[in-house]
Amino acid sequence: MRHRWLFLGACGWVLLILGFVTKIISHRAVDEYDGRHGGQSSTVPGRTARKFPLPTAEKTVSLQPDQSSAAPTMDEWDSVVERRLQLLSTVCKNSTLRNLTHIPISKFVLDRIFVCDKHNILFCQTPKVGNTQWKKVLITLNGAFSGVEEIPENLVHDHEKNGLPRLSSLTPQEITHRLRSYFKFFIVRDPFERLISAFSDKFVKNPRFEPWYRHDIAPAIIRKYRRRQRDGERAASGLHFEDFVRYLGDVEGRRRLDRQFGGHIIHWMTYAELCAPCDIPYDVIGHHETLEQDAGYILKRAGIEHLVSYPDIPPGITCYNKSKIEHYFSGMSKRDIRRLYARFQGDFDLFGYQKPYFLLN
Repeated sequence: MRHRWLFLGACGWVLLILGFVTKIISHRAVDEYDGRHGGQSSTVPGRTARKFPLPTAEKTVSLQPDQSSAAPTMDEWDSVVERRLQLLSTVCKNSTLRNLTHIPISKFVLDRIFVCDKHNILFCQTPKVGNTQWKKVLITLNGAFSGVEEIPENLVHDHEKNGLPRLSSLTPQEITHRLRSYFKFFIVRDPFERLISAFSDKFVKNPRFEPWYRHDIAPAIIRKYRRRQRDGERAASGLHFEDFVRYLGDVEGRRRLDRQFGGHIIHWMTYAELCAPCDIPYDVIGHHETLEQDAGYILKRAGIEHLVSYPDIPPGITCYNKSKIEHYFSGMSKRDIRRLYARFQGDFDLFGYQKPYFLLN
């Protein structure tokens, strides 16, 4: 009898270890998906670390179909995309939001749009929404690699060597022709979840590869927006998410800092500022929350599904995680959160994301 209990106990330990190993592998898959230097972190500097529950299937996008149903057909997803574009058009016509939605098609916007002349495709880059994977798709289409899995990670973000020209590199006539005739798309994500991803990636996990975020940008934000700062604490505690939110919500005060930070601010600029969706007639706007459906749909609409596949998407990575948002914003003043929402309201409205009442009220 004793041997039997020892055997059962040993089996229990084996199952526990296997579960732990599986969880580690899953987290690594998420890190590889989210970009060059890893995915989202569950730790906020200056706060006690807390583990988040696995993402649930809770919906945040009003234009998102029922995920429990069978895989949608092209005709069914056509109607989803059309509703998204109709909402975009309606919000763009709203004069009260014009300053949040209408952005001139400047060189800055054209710098965000990558060109694939071989297949008549334009892709606008919206950082922290899985853009690394779409760059791999376009690089593969250019013919240098036979598949997305063969592309070195360091090449994807080397814009001088990856063979992806930007729309800004062309003549005005060439730009106009492509904007009128090419297949154009970009991807969006819940605006607050995207900000959390940007903060985690740039200020928590990336000092080795992009040290300027921690060594230059973070101290400048802390000096201007850290409250109740004790002497000597500033450098040791690092940038808090509260500091980041105050900076983003300060419409007038952050402009001087933004000029100082230069192009690095693209990771937390609005979708409107990045891609000018009210002034460029995009064919498809994909949602990170429905990326499994949108990726295949975009490949088919662009006529390239037989040439390239979108990289595998780790299970659960695209699900909206309300628990994570609540944790990051916990203890923060409603005034700061409302100012942040006012800054990103255009993105919420343009793309059908629900107003985060659970944070604002």
